[in-house]
Amino acid sequence: MAIRQLSETLINQIAAGEVIERPASAAKELIENALDAGATRIEIATAGGGKALLRVSDNGSGMDAADLELAVRRHCTSKISETLEDIRTLGFRGEALPSIGSVARLSIASRRRDSTGGHEIVVAGGKIAQMRPAAANPGTIVEVRDLFFATPARLKFLKTEKAEAGAITEIVKRMAIAFPAVRFLLSGSDRTTLEFPATGDDHLARMAQVLGKEFRDNAIALDAEREEISLTGFAGVPTFNRGNSAHQYAFVNGRPVQDKLILSAIRGAYAETIPSGRYPVAVLSITLDPALVDVNVHPAKSDVRFRDPGLVRGLIVGAIREALARDGSRAATTGASDMLRSFRSGFQPNSQRQQGGWSAETSPSRPYQPTTGFGERPQASFDGLSMPTARAEPQFSPQPAATEPNARYPLGAARAQIHANYIVAQTEDGLVIVDQHAAHERLVFEAMRKALHSKRLASQVLLIPEIVDIPEEDCDRLMQHAAELSELGLAIERFGPGAIAVRETPAMLGEVDAHGLIRQLADEIAEWDTASGLSAKLEYVAATMACHGSVRSGRRLRPEEMNALLREMEVTPGSGQCNHGRPTYIELKLSDIERLFGRS
Repeated sequence: MAIRQLSETLINQIAAGEVIERPASAAKELIENALDAGATRIEIATAGGGKALLRVSDNGSGMDAADLELAVRRHCTSKISETLEDIRTLGFRGEALPSIGSVARLSIASRRRDSTGGHEIVVAGGKIAQMRPAAANPGTIVEVRDLFFATPARLKFLKTEKAEAGAITEIVKRMAIAFPAVRFLLSGSDRTTLEFPATGDDHLARMAQVLGKEFRDNAIALDAEREEISLTGFAGVPTFNRGNSAHQYAFVNGRPVQDKLILSAIRGAYAETIPSGRYPVAVLSITLDPALVDVNVHPAKSDVRFRDPGLVRGLIVGAIREALARDGSRAATTGASDMLRSFRSGFQPNSQRQQGGWSAETSPSRPYQPTTGFGERPQASFDGLSMPTARAEPQFSPQPAATEPNARYPLGAARAQIHANYIVAQTEDGLVIVDQHAAHERLVFEAMRKALHSKRLASQVLLIPEIVDIPEEDCDRLMQHAAELSELGLAIERFGPGAIAVRETPAMLGEVDAHGLIRQLADEIAEWDTASGLSAKLEYVAATMACHGSVRSGRRLRPEEMNALLREMEVTPGSGQCNHGRPTYIELKLSDIERLFGRS
């Protein structure tokens, strides 16, 4: 078969298959164009989940007739010139509008601020109609109808209207977080209206609009820099977590991305602080020289590649862990709300707990029956009680808790131990309930982890070194980290071009599968250029040992022991969660208690 040149329409439709995967992809491209045009107000309207209608209106710089005609042609853009080394805009490929026009009915009406009139151009199924004058406000209105009408096969792969509308909502949320100075309005017949008023430079206020006001109370500020790469944003306290990763937002030079490296770094930073199956809430913004990151990895521009991925990952993990150590031990404010709901749902008056209607035997107004309460068996339960007395002897009366030094500590002064497992402490403005086993487990683990990083770990010498055959390039990578591995108790040597000799293994790990450990480390170094896997294994062992070596549930503690535990929690990083990610304490403010009794 002879080779021939494809038509312009078919080329655009092929490109559309990569750039425009669903209505949300089209919405993303159009919103990016509006932001690149300097818009401060962007309105998005949809119908049929974006398949029937997608309209994006902005008050940006607008386009004249010449620009408008080029905008719908492939590889025409105003955002780059001759190089991809210095991309500072969201869009740059020049493919979005012609790709949309090749598979949908596209109309663009635009007017420059200094122009007296606007123009409109229409593209349907790849065919460009004659441009015509149009009445328009300064800015641009892009309207997409009947998406994928020219490629019916793509329609079969779209989800329900509700699901597609939800995907557009998620795109708008990500853009709103990245650009707090821009007002976003999302409306349509397939959704309830969603508005994000501009918050200027107050990024946390915009995050509260998107993630809920509870995020403001449970967020820790991030501000770190390493080798001219800066990281800012907010990370939620570990106890403020969600059932999926949808509440993790990452931005690189202002561009919303969904990068596996960043998501993996977030997961690693919260290790041992989040329960299995739960995910932290975080908003991260990475700023670096555009030459150090490749945004031209995929036509959708949602993936990026860093020139030094290990540096970026280390910056994220280090910044989040430092923030958690500084301020992450506090309990989430949602814990008190959950407690209040439990109290309200758990209490019911006797009259509401009765089943099967009224009966004389169970009624609180039933006649007095003296034979049911004064028999030997009922009275036996009172044997352990002291008899009442009228003697008025002076009793010890402690000072009010608010004036006691212990009450002024963050976790207050211990007042009681209930069910031999929970410590109740009184603070200046409420009370704290502590799970003694979970709390002490964390304290023991942190002490062991500190020992791991303060000196070379003890190792066990193998009587006969184990020889592990791996590719030569993996041997090279491992030997570059030999000194680091030796500090962790793993001594390795090169044994020919394609083999590693393991002479010592960490004593803490006990019997080790040296072959599996070396291959896993080699794979990790090849992907991230780090050897943190062994350290993670040792910390896992330390966590297991801490669980078995901590104060057990059911052990009664003296008041001084309870207070000592509280004081140590206050100075230990990560003490707000046990090694398995569960909260170690819940705080209930006095105002919450008063609400329970209807006093506020």
